[in-house]
Amino acid sequence: MRKIKVSKWKAKNPETKKDIDDSTLTVLGVLIANKKPENMPRGLDKFRLFNRITKAFDKAKETDMLELEETDYKFLKDTIETDIPSIWGTNVNITEAIEDFLQCKEE
Repeated sequence: MRKIKVSKWKAKNPETKKDIDDSTLTVLGVLIANKKPENMPRGLDKFRLFNRITKAFDKAKETDMLELEETDYKFLKDTIETDIPSIWGTNVNITEAIEDFLQCKEE
């Protein structure tokens, strides 16, 4: 089991120039949503993995603590390692949230 503190911050919407709420969960959700269709995992096991991740995200929205099974954590970690846009490294908040995610210890 991995427990990751959910970081939250304000960001500017580039289109409206208004402040929006952003968080570790938003960043991870965008990474998953932007996976190429041919790289998106399929099958019953992955269906269940996405269900567990969704439930963990919903719970984390209330508790500010993302709790993941090891296989779910590994999927998200692998997604970060292969799919994160390099330009996101220019955003201090995203960088800190991703580093916190990657450096959490197994309990």
